[in-house]
Amino acid sequence: MKPLRIAMWSGPRNISTAMMRAWENRADCTVSDEPLYAAYLADTGLEHPGREDVIAGGETDWRLVTRSLLGPVPGGKPIWYQKHMSHHLLPEMATEWVFGLSNVLLIRDPAEVVASYLKARAEVTPEDIGLPQQGELFDLLCEHLGEAPPVIDAGDFLRAPEAHLRALCGRFGLDFSDAMLSWPAGPRASDGIWAPHWYDAVRKSTGFEAWRARESALTGEFAAVAEACRPVYERLREHRMPVP
Repeated sequence: MKPLRIAMWSGPRNISTAMMRAWENRADCTVSDEPLYAAYLADTGLEHPGREDVIAGGETDWRLVTRSLLGPVPGGKPIWYQKHMSHHLLPEMATEWVFGLSNVLLIRDPAEVVASYLKARAEVTPEDIGLPQQGELFDLLCEHLGEAPPVIDAGDFLRAPEAHLRALCGRFGLDFSDAMLSWPAGPRASDGIWAPHWYDAVRKSTGFEAWRARESALTGEFAAVAEACRPVYERLREHRMPVP
């Protein structure tokens, strides 16, 4: 049987790494952590923590990266979970390759994303948090599939992780595994080289954190960034995956 390649498209400061942990804890699944990151940094020239290490340790030609993501599955496992950042999809990159993947969009309230992002970065734009790119990808997939791809809202997910994971597994014809709900604390060999800069909380985790309300008292230009992204967020949220 052909392997199942799941591409989870998220913005930064979401539950994307914890979601990767959940899938990696399945015995039948291998994972890849942000395979387009090196190409994104090399093409944009942006200064991110550990930039030179990321570029040196990754593949900077997006064509080679995307070709590999459709190639043999590392370890020969039947499921390949690919954690992607939607802002890594730059305008000059072709997108037809995503049609060879089973795509899911992971969204989060933009005010919460911006507030969290500003803890690590001094500036932020709508494109930095990936919602405009998620909107474009959603439209592309709708046109190709003739229906909406699965959309998961992080706030909803954290209120009912098991129900959401069961629904997503069902969508892909997979059996749900209880192993997806908890994992050992600590680093993984699969973590990107940037993990020391971003993964402190998830490395301490042993499961999904319980949902809690977040204060995001943004003002000025930062509030404007969140509000610029809100129409896309609300439009995608209307298509969130049904969960029993």
